[in-house]
Amino acid sequence: MRGVRVAGALVRHELRLMLSLWLWVARRRHGVGGGTAFGYARGQAALMYGFAFVCAVETVAMSVLLDGWPAVHAVVLFLDVYTVVFVVALHAASVVRPHVVDGGVLRVRRAVHVDLRIPLGRIASVRRELRMTHEAAEGELDLAVGSQTTVTVELAEPVTHVTFLGRPREIRVVRFHADDADGLVRLVRALAAPAPLG
Repeated sequence: MRGVRVAGALVRHELRLMLSLWLWVARRRHGVGGGTAFGYARGQAALMYGFAFVCAVETVAMSVLLDGWPAVHAVVLFLDVYTVVFVVALHAASVVRPHVVDGGVLRVRRAVHVDLRIPLGRIASVRRELRMTHEAAEGELDLAVGSQTTVTVELAEPVTHVTFLGRPREIRVVRFHADDADGLVRLVRALAAPAPLG
């Protein structure tokens, strides 16, 4: 049963990646609607493009080396090309799935792996905080980009985060990266602040 669940999660992951690649090519975004989007992919772009380039070079090199073995060449070529597509799709998923503030909710995302909805009413504090090191801790979720996070959100009440394999976790602190961390913090503070009594 666990094997079926893992296989299902992997298939959904691959389909979402390929959808993200299509959205990226079409210059569209996922799940933004009328909300305000905050990207986070800029900090990883150079690394991801560099990795894709290295994979492409390896694809060419392996094609030359395996030219005399057609069957092996075909299998390795397929795997190498898919690896390049996979790397580009990972970056595309980060581009087309930004963080979103909309309808009383802060939606924190990381490619197709994380999509956490935080009601603004549950936010106790939000601040711009640059962190380069992150240690795993119970009740905390760190979504680093390029090994750094720039926004820290502390919650008055926990929210449930469902992991890649479907395990629920109660989260009280979320750290993530945003290209415009200051703008995101300002907007969340403005919307999460209680209305003045009138």
